[in-house]
Amino acid sequence: MAKKTQKRLPRRKEEFTYHGYKVEDLQQMGMSELMPIMPSRVRRKFVRGLSREEEKLLSEIKGGKERIRTHLRDMVILPEMVGKTIEVHNGKEFMKVEVQPEAVFHYFGEFALTRRRVAHGSAGIGATRSSKYVPLK
Repeated sequence: MAKKTQKRLPRRKEEFTYHGYKVEDLQQMGMSELMPIMPSRVRRKFVRGLSREEEKLLSEIKGGKERIRTHLRDMVILPEMVGKTIEVHNGKEFMKVEVQPEAVFHYFGEFALTRRRVAHGSAGIGATRSSKYVPLK
């Protein structure tokens, strides 16, 4: 039997869309137009209202401030923030987060991890049965 050889096509880079809307379209929309396409948890946050600190952060972003640092890990990333670099506090230091279109309607805290990755080393002397009889010198 003849083998079918199927050529793999390179993955096509498509423009990001969210529920069928391009990023430029999302940026042009007002909050009332964005509400129906937001996830329910994010929608609930905006229905209840933003805090004073969150309002201040939004005004800094809209104002075009150069260096934006924040502790607000629970702030939702809106379409108008795409392309900005925001420094988010992870509990120890500020981590730079470059807002990509795929991050829309996620939270800042998702991109500034609070825990480091664990890298376990080798077992110490006496930690295993076989190393019990190994001379220390």
